[in-house]
Amino acid sequence: IAAVADRTLGWAKLATTSRADRNVALVLSTYPGRVDQIAHAVGLDGPASAHVIVSRLADEGYAVDDLPASPKEMLDAVRDTTRYARWSVPDYRAAFTKLPKQFQAEVSNAWGDVADDVDVRAGMLALPIVKCGNLLLTLQPERGEAGDRKAGYHDPTVPPRHTYVAFYLWLQHVAKIDALIHLGAHGTAEWLPGKAVALSDACTPYVLTGGTPVIYPFIVNDPGEAAQAKRRLGAVTIGHMTPKMVTTDLDGRLNDLDRLVNEFSSADGLDARRRNVLADQIVFAAENAGLSEDLGLDKETSTDETIAQIDAFLCDIKEMTIRDGLHTFGSDIDTDDAAVAACGPSEMSALINALDGHFIEPGPSGAPSRGRRDVLPTGRNLTTIDPRGVPTQTALMHGRAAAEEILRRYLEDHGDWPRAIVMDVWGSATMRNGGEEIATALHLMGVRPIWDHASFRVTGVEVLAPAEVGRPRVDVTLRISGLFRDVFPTQLALFHQAVTAVANRDEDDETNPLAAVTRRGERTASHAVPDRIFGAAPGAYGAGVTDLIDSHDWSKREQLGQAYLEASSTAYRGETAAETTTPGAFAGQLRAASAFVHIHDHSEADILSSTDYAAHEGGALAAAIAAGRDDLAGYHVDTARPQHPKSRTLSEECARVVHGRATNSKWINGQMRHGFRGAAEIASTVDNAFAFAATAGTVTSKHFDELYLAYLGDPTVAEFMADANPDAQNAMRARFQEAMSRGLWTPRLNSAVQMLADEETAA
Repeated sequence: IAAVADRTLGWAKLATTSRADRNVALVLSTYPGRVDQIAHAVGLDGPASAHVIVSRLADEGYAVDDLPASPKEMLDAVRDTTRYARWSVPDYRAAFTKLPKQFQAEVSNAWGDVADDVDVRAGMLALPIVKCGNLLLTLQPERGEAGDRKAGYHDPTVPPRHTYVAFYLWLQHVAKIDALIHLGAHGTAEWLPGKAVALSDACTPYVLTGGTPVIYPFIVNDPGEAAQAKRRLGAVTIGHMTPKMVTTDLDGRLNDLDRLVNEFSSADGLDARRRNVLADQIVFAAENAGLSEDLGLDKETSTDETIAQIDAFLCDIKEMTIRDGLHTFGSDIDTDDAAVAACGPSEMSALINALDGHFIEPGPSGAPSRGRRDVLPTGRNLTTIDPRGVPTQTALMHGRAAAEEILRRYLEDHGDWPRAIVMDVWGSATMRNGGEEIATALHLMGVRPIWDHASFRVTGVEVLAPAEVGRPRVDVTLRISGLFRDVFPTQLALFHQAVTAVANRDEDDETNPLAAVTRRGERTASHAVPDRIFGAAPGAYGAGVTDLIDSHDWSKREQLGQAYLEASSTAYRGETAAETTTPGAFAGQLRAASAFVHIHDHSEADILSSTDYAAHEGGALAAAIAAGRDDLAGYHVDTARPQHPKSRTLSEECARVVHGRATNSKWINGQMRHGFRGAAEIASTVDNAFAFAATAGTVTSKHFDELYLAYLGDPTVAEFMADANPDAQNAMRARFQEAMSRGLWTPRLNSAVQMLADEETAA
């Protein structure tokens, strides 16, 4: 009740304060704690968006002084430590001691005294806050030690360090801000320790923000993480448009190869000699483009089969849609689509209205590229779905199609039905598509949901008869994300109900692998059926892999896999975590599985656009190796066109994205329009490719060749990186060197090795 009153008072005060007198803080993200990646926001040009917002606030009557003239100058300002706010240690201590005793003890136990904080100089805390009149430009501090980002960095029991706490206390008590704008998905505040929803006064997000109105521009296709900001910060999440999507053009060597394949098709059946010459040229061009390994081409493959494989791969790439640069919040959008064009003004109007304390109309979230026209125009307060109706009837239809595609591909590859599958399930995807992944899992098991047709809520499950299933049931294990656990407890109960029903069927072992497991007694002593839902411990998030990679404190793939296992070992039986679980139960599921499956439901992001994909998909394959299984099949199922899903191996998907997006000049040129943030996005792609190479080996040495040639090996791109974001260029160079030192990349060009060596010496 007190929290609701505080937040109500905050919004009322905001609405009754004149614009000229309002104190507003604009916060730019610093996650993941690297200087080359500051102002990160999914799909958004952070510096450009901040500059547009601040300029508009000045025009709207806010007291903005010393307005930076450009996004670059704004970025320079918030990185200029001489302009940072200073707060004396005694004054901070006085504010700190007024916080809940439990919170004080947790911070002190984890980080010691404030005097030991790395940002204390001469008795003063340096806070990354730059005053521009009544507007504060800020960088969100690192929640932990930037140089020590190991697994504990995201530990739900570890509070933020003193500088982080001081940052928010200074904004509340010294600057007395009336509103906080956090620019773009996402920061770290909403992921700090504490309850998942209905926070207590000692939960870290509430301690730091209290009743301060938080306005949070958020990409419209990420409802899960927007929901996290709403649940844990009370934020108004203003949906913004995704980057413009364009079709991929084949360029460079792939374009030359495509021309040869087309010429071969015209010559086929007409001139045998010309046909043979072209066939040899195609094979040579494919090798030169680095495709031989990706497509598994060898001398034993017939010419016709080789060319058919090459043609299919090129067609797959030509059907890709990729992001053309980044979106700038509130800016005009170059399109003939009136609904999309209206997004920019709507977003900015919503931000201005929110700062006036006005109600922001709610609106749905989802992926525009998947046909979700209802999310347009953007600029509304993002909502998700009623979990009680998941999976929806549409999701069931799409989930069936995805399940059948998984079965088809596995049968094609292995000549038999899969007996057991471990499936990755994420909260944002479930919100975006109404539960297609859960529907897929149920269909694989031969189960369908039951709805109450008056309310469209799911009330239970029905196990289909073997004759209706028409093939063996699949024993499905879910690896759930922390967000899925928090938001969809009803679905955990539903899936557990389905597992129990299938496990207790009186069916033969071949028809029902799960019943066979139950008969063998492979279950916990206290539970009737085997555990089939695993994830991070309550309150924890992530897969445990990314922080270990970034710490450089590992030497073998198995260590990364072990980190994934440790972050996935909690069993869930319905809505609650098991009090006891068999040690190594999840490792056993990976060891016994036919395949690991991740379903990707839209084209506005891809497997190399975020570290999450490598952490979860690559991490699972590394975990299988750590568990004693080195041949687990990994499938990445593309359901961007839900009626026509496409299942690819993880290796195939990595190859497709490396050749079709990451090294494509259209994507690179799009990023180069965005200066600092575009260079950061390019460097991030190399980081994510490295993570797949480290965990699963699905980004190969030849892929690193292609990435190097497209970035550091291209004089135009290298010059752009050096000018726009030299820290990103240095980070990229370090990643390439690490890939070489760990044996993940053996450059085919001596010039690459020499150039990296020369650059390192020069640096």
